[in-house]
Amino acid sequence: MAFFCVFAESANLPRNMIENSMFEEEPDVVDLTFPALDPDEITYEPRSSRLLVRGLGENDMDEDEEDCESSARLLGMSFMNRSSSHRPSSSPYTRQSPSRSCSRPTARTMVACVLFLVIVASMTMVLYFLPGCTFTKDGCPKRNKTTPLELVYPLATNGELFPWTQLRLPQSVHPLSYELTLTPDLDNMTFAGIAVINMSVLHNTNRIVLHGLNLNISNATFKYKANQQIAVKFTEYLKVGQYCVLTLTYSANLSSTYDGFYSSSYTDKSGTKHILAATQFEPLSARKAFPCFDEPAFKATFLIKINRKQNYTTLSNMPQDEFERTSVNMSTYLVAFVVANFSPISKNVSGTLVSVYSVPEKKEHTEYALEAASKLLEFYNTFFDIDYPLKKLDLVAIPDFLAGAMENWGLITFRETTLLVGKDSSPLEKQVVASVVAHELAHQVENLFLSVRFRVMDKDALISSHPVSTAVVTPEQVEEMFDSVSYEKGASILLMLNAYLPGEQQFRKGIIQYLKQFSGSNTETNNLWDSLTQVSTPHQNVSEMMSSWTSLKGFPLVSVSRKGDEVTLTQEHFLLTPANASHTSSLWEIPVTYVNDSCSVGPECRQNFLLKAKSGTFKVPESVKWLKLNYQNTGYYIVDYGDDGWTALINALSTNVSILTFEDRASLIHNMFALSRQGRVSFRRVLSLLNYTYKETETAPVTEALLQLNNIYRLLEKRQEFDLMSCMKTYILDHFGALMDNQTWGEEENLSKQELRSALLSMACSLEKENCTQSANDMFKQYVSNQTRRIPGDLQQVVFSVAAQSRTDWLILYDMYKQSTVDAEKRNMLLGLASTQDTQILNEGLKGDVIQTQELPLIINTVSRGFAGYLFAWDFVQVNWDRLIEKFLVGSFAIQSIIKSVTSPFSTQAHLDQVKAFFSSLQERGSQMRSVQEALETIRLNQLWMERNLSTLRELLTKIQSQPQKEEPGVSH
Repeated sequence: MAFFCVFAESANLPRNMIENSMFEEEPDVVDLTFPALDPDEITYEPRSSRLLVRGLGENDMDEDEEDCESSARLLGMSFMNRSSSHRPSSSPYTRQSPSRSCSRPTARTMVACVLFLVIVASMTMVLYFLPGCTFTKDGCPKRNKTTPLELVYPLATNGELFPWTQLRLPQSVHPLSYELTLTPDLDNMTFAGIAVINMSVLHNTNRIVLHGLNLNISNATFKYKANQQIAVKFTEYLKVGQYCVLTLTYSANLSSTYDGFYSSSYTDKSGTKHILAATQFEPLSARKAFPCFDEPAFKATFLIKINRKQNYTTLSNMPQDEFERTSVNMSTYLVAFVVANFSPISKNVSGTLVSVYSVPEKKEHTEYALEAASKLLEFYNTFFDIDYPLKKLDLVAIPDFLAGAMENWGLITFRETTLLVGKDSSPLEKQVVASVVAHELAHQVENLFLSVRFRVMDKDALISSHPVSTAVVTPEQVEEMFDSVSYEKGASILLMLNAYLPGEQQFRKGIIQYLKQFSGSNTETNNLWDSLTQVSTPHQNVSEMMSSWTSLKGFPLVSVSRKGDEVTLTQEHFLLTPANASHTSSLWEIPVTYVNDSCSVGPECRQNFLLKAKSGTFKVPESVKWLKLNYQNTGYYIVDYGDDGWTALINALSTNVSILTFEDRASLIHNMFALSRQGRVSFRRVLSLLNYTYKETETAPVTEALLQLNNIYRLLEKRQEFDLMSCMKTYILDHFGALMDNQTWGEEENLSKQELRSALLSMACSLEKENCTQSANDMFKQYVSNQTRRIPGDLQQVVFSVAAQSRTDWLILYDMYKQSTVDAEKRNMLLGLASTQDTQILNEGLKGDVIQTQELPLIINTVSRGFAGYLFAWDFVQVNWDRLIEKFLVGSFAIQSIIKSVTSPFSTQAHLDQVKAFFSSLQERGSQMRSVQEALETIRLNQLWMERNLSTLRELLTKIQSQPQKEEPGVSH
């Protein structure tokens, strides 16, 4: 260890520039490599908490797992080396023939709301500024000023007491700069490093505590390691004002998980395997690549040198090859480097060299991303009135990457499916790329994520939810903060604020002021509200209005009642699960917007009311027939209009669909289903509202209605309520069948029509509507016979899913998947393959040498939706839990997704008991995850919904089938 200190008159810390907010793109799908274990790799992983191999293999099972009687032969993924056992004919894995009693023949919005996600990602960082926990023998208690805490010092690796007790680092020493020299050995999956850290001493101390995980320090004896920390102790105190340099030489294995400095690979068209290495440091994994102060507040500059073989390219945050020192101070999680044989295309944009990198054979798929990034960079420079602060911007498509993308400064890394598109790709596929690129660039535009807001509200209505700003203690809790509540809810409340503030530019002015004033600094949520308050005209106390939205979990239900010309609004906490008073006493300051029947569509119709107390009143003319609150669904709350209010709105829609905007129609559908799920309104009322939908043609209301109805249909399927399923199928086709039949199967350039067509035909074919499945099969056969005849991108998933139901076509599709180089197409093929209802194919079909581990959460999600596979998926997760959390990490978004996928189909007490017992047995291996509590709550809610509504649903659907269709809707309650 080399260490020296000099005194300085004052430690002038470099001025920080604007920092991208902490954000991990929540992928639509998290990616599955299923190679068998390589025994040689086992020696490279010293910690049992890390996965021993790159994939989940078949050779590292213990005897207990071999003896486990389970259906975990899921997909035959070469995960398990076990013979298939035969289930009795009554097995729930076998679908029974549905009843013919009701058998008369007869998705999703892509997210581009980047401006708001930028700020909410910044707000997420508040979790790092909340007080850390001091550990005691009893864990992490609430702070008590009168009761002293008994500190418990963890043991270091040498058996001595570690000189620091907290997970958060001490503030006595701050880094100023890092000089990193890295030498990766991709043949042996290791790397060596030298870290030179320049530091400033802020408080007298005789120790330096920083982070390091799985690093072998060679030129110093670090006897003090705990909490992923390393400590250097000195016989004399370091003094305030000293300038210190710490030099560490170390080595480590390249990570076999998707975080830290990890190994990856791809196979080219000739069958040659290429090894590469890339980084993913957010939120807590820079410590796996170099010793560092791995918390966002410890910003510094970075000079990075990477030794490489001649046939490799190296990339980092600054221009290559011996990378310049970063021109801005950065948090460690934004540092990045890639060692690979990638090919670039480049363009100079306003003084910044913009490049897109990919594997050489996919270089032709990078042009759209370069064009999109160039235009967006110019737009953001103008919109934020701040120039991009770095000399270059690289966008890199990584073949094996778990997140959708990561906004490392100057080196944004992407999953291939979120960056690369073919020249013939559809507008829908291009929108995915454009939105992700826009989102990540916005870290260094309005209301295109309506469906996303609905889904985050579904999650946020659970008792197991959490506030946007939440104190965290453990690394697992930090991982769990990367969820939809942190991001989409944060974006939604900013959208609500933007819609409420008067004047079109006030929100933008406040954002610009905020970014400039706190450039390069860590901030608290109130700093943003203060900036918006300062620019608002007339003066609005934004801090007072918005504090509850970030500090409270959940959201309000606003109930409406009218008497004469007086409208009374009452708020309460909307919870799907009944809760005690302590959970329901929350109050929000709600910026309510509303329209009425005299003016209801244009923005000029919108009126505002600020509900600051439990209830409030305002006046409307008595001639007003109905009110619609939450205009265009820009507010983050649900509305119950009461019997009279709902009746008036339902009658209005039955007369004229266009009386409300499509956003308002979609929000009525979402609100009604949410209220029904809570038990506040009957399902009879839900069907009364949906009666208008046979006239509906807009994407948002159609997709929301189909999603809600499909959720019920799939729950009925898993409970084997086949008679009722048949009635539900008939009901769906009665209301949407004509619109399904109107869809074309050729190229469609209109983006909205693509989204609508994809949702409708996906539902039609999943319900086995004959003309849909026939058209899909015909298109697949034409594609197989002539692959120059491309399937439109928005139809690929439905076509491949229909084809995969045939064993012969499944095998053809599988071969095509292995040969395809178009990433969006490969993803759609994989979704099709995983959707098969052939249990033998599920057992034997997908092999680990073809499909990457990063695709495992996606496959589990798809298999769990089907009747044939949902129990296979659940059993697979139970048997392979330890491998899953080693590969994807406890609390990560991938693990959250897997838990939700395999438990959400359940609605019985038996399954609830089984899920509860399994996760309870895990203890420190994940039993305390919030996603586990969410899963249990969701199963209880499914069970409760079924108990309340099965008989009513049977009565209503049977009655509806016996009546003439498409008559004017009734309004009985």
